Order: sequence, then structure tokens, then C-alpha cells
Amino acid sequence: MRLLVTAARMPFAVALIRRLAEAGHTLYACDTYANAPGSHSRYVAEHFVTASPRREPERFAEQVSEMAREHSIDLVIPSWEDVFYLAAVPPAGVRVYGASFESLARLHDKATFQSLAEELGVRAPATVVARSREELQAGIARFPSYFARAAFSRGGVSLLTNQGPLAGEMSPDDVEPTPDSPWLVQEFVDGPMICTYSTVHEGRVTAHCTYRAPRQWHHSTGIQFESVDGAESLAIVERLASALGYTGQISFDFVATADGLMIIECNPRTTDGVLLMSADELAAGMLDPDAEQFVVPAGRLVQLDFAVFAEMFSEGVKGIPSGIEDLLKVHGADRGWHDLVPNLYSFLALVHHERMSLKEHQKLMVVMSEDVCWNGEPIAGRTAPS
Repeated sequence: MRLLVTAARMPFAVALIRRLAEAGHTLYACDTYANAPGSHSRYVAEHFVTASPRREPERFAEQVSEMAREHSIDLVIPSWEDVFYLAAVPPAGVRVYGASFESLARLHDKATFQSLAEELGVRAPATVVARSREELQAGIARFPSYFARAAFSRGGVSLLTNQGPLAGEMSPDDVEPTPDSPWLVQEFVDGPMICTYSTVHEGRVTAHCTYRAPRQWHHSTGIQFESVDGAESLAIVERLASALGYTGQISFDFVATADGLMIIECNPRTTDGVLLMSADELAAGMLDPDAEQFVVPAGRLVQLDFAVFAEMFSEGVKGIPSGIEDLLKVHGADRGWHDLVPNLYSFLALVHHERMSLKEHQKLMVVMSEDVCWNGEPIAGRTAPS
């Protein structure tokens, strides 16, 4: 097949490109800027620069259609939140591996996702949806231990809590919920964070990975990943995917409690769990709706070497010993691919975005994904379901 991977800046986009190419497919890549790491993989036949999906969704869809027509693309595989724009404004003449805009929006909006979890009997924290500063304060007062996030957020960005390493990083005075941009205040659930990544076709899970992130970038985005037993999380993902008749990539965050997994949020897109799948496992799950279901076994460990290296020095001298140990002992996501150029672009992009985030006083993930993310705004006249 001839496949186009979008948002090629993401580390897991590079993984998609490498694995699908190794499985025998022809890969193309695009992003809104020429230096996106995935665009420079040796496994890419050609790469393109597009308009920003967030700022020009119709133009973005037109460009994807043009690429598909010119290069006989069989399937577009979004790797980030541009999936919402491709669902709201479908590119003509090509299939997109993704769900309907309504399903994607319902899962991405943390408020409507919590309602869905409750409807399906999936365990979730006690939640208050705050649409004003007064409701935010009331929600905080309800829970002695709490964490709060914007209904549209990602990567540990804009997290308000009085527990854990991020306690006090934000003040309630810094938050201004509105009816269009609500916040969720939830009871803080203590326990390790568990994540999943799955490929799904019409509600059927074809490949599934459950993992944890032993090492994180500033207590937010994972940069090291270890697969764990997936039986309990698979049953929950199957329930949600089946209820929506979902097709596409889908990822969830859970907290592992003494009573079992408690669901926290959904990311209806690629996440780092793809790094723990082989080429054949991913290709079968993503491209063959009739593939036998595959579940990644526990015990696989991988890391983003360039991010571990950068984190060592961002934390000062104290982070160097553990960083060196992991670089020596843990398998790097880039090792063995003989594909070094994306590594260089990844490192340069990380340094650039980190400097920009410090300059603009914003989280790294905000700067890194600002022009391809979706925060609930209308897209070409289409709005998220309430």
C-alpha cells in the first residue's frame, strides 16, 4: 500500500513510518514545516509541507487530496490531532484511518468522555465540570485531594493539582474556565499511571499495547516506555470501541488502583505505545481489519534516546548518572533502523521548542504542537457535541 503519515514531527510518527515501510509499504510524510523529523526518514519516498490544519483546515484537506491524487495514496494515517481536521473536512478521493468527527470529539473532550465512561460502566474518578471560576473553586473545595485540567488539553499541559510533583505548579487564579472551554476537577486517584495504544476497525480491537512510562520529561510527557500486562485494559478498550463502532488509532490513560484500573482520559490518536510494537504487529493491526488480535506481551522496554539525553542536562548534574545508565542499558527507539537523520532533526527540534517554551513561559508540548492541535473550536462550521 501507499501510505501518507501526517504530523511527521512526532516521535511516534517516525515509528509509524519506519515500521510500516519495513512491513513492505511505500511511505510519504507531511507536516506544516520542512524540518519535521519524520519527513527526513530514509523510509520516506517523498515529503511535503502543508498549511496548518488548525488555521487553514480546508486548505489542508485540499493539499492532502492533491498529494493522494498525485502519488496514488491508498490511506492517510494521522499521527496527531490533525485527525480532527481530516474528519471534519474529509479530503476528497482518499481514505483516512480515523473515526467520525462526532466520535473523535466525544472522546477528546474530557467532559463528554467522562459521561461516556459513566454510561458504559467504566470506573472513573468523581468529577465536576467547571464552566466558570466560581464552579472551579467549588469543585476544588469538594475534593481534599484533587487534580484539574482543561477539557481540551494534552501531554500534562495546564494541570492544576495539590498532589504529587506538579502540586502548586499552577494556581486556581491562573485558570479561567468558560462554557466553551470548561475544566474538569476530579478527585485525585493515587497509583501508577498506565497507558494504552490500540488499532481498531469498526469497533474491533486488532492490536493493543498497555504500558507505563518509567521516565518522563519534567513529570509530564513520557520518554521511556515499558509494556505491562494488557488483559484488564483490553477489556475496557473493547467496551468503549465497540460502543462507538470506532475505527482508527485510540489511546487511554488509567490509574492502577488496588481495585483495578480507573480511566482518566482518552487520546483518539497515535501515542508512544506504538514504539513497543514490531513492524508486522503494527501493520497487521492497522491495515488488516480481519487480522487476528494481537496484544503486546509484558516486559518490552524502549526509550527516546535523544529526549533522555536532553533531559539529563535540563535537570542539572543530578540527572546525569541515571541518564547515562539508561542510555547504556535501555533499547533506544532509533537503534537498529540505520535512519540517523530524523535523530538529528528530533534533537534540534527539542532544543528549539524547549527554548521557545521557556521564552514564552509555555509548556513544551504547547509550543511543539500548537498549529496541529484541536481545542474544541469550530472546524469549518462543525462544532463538538455538547
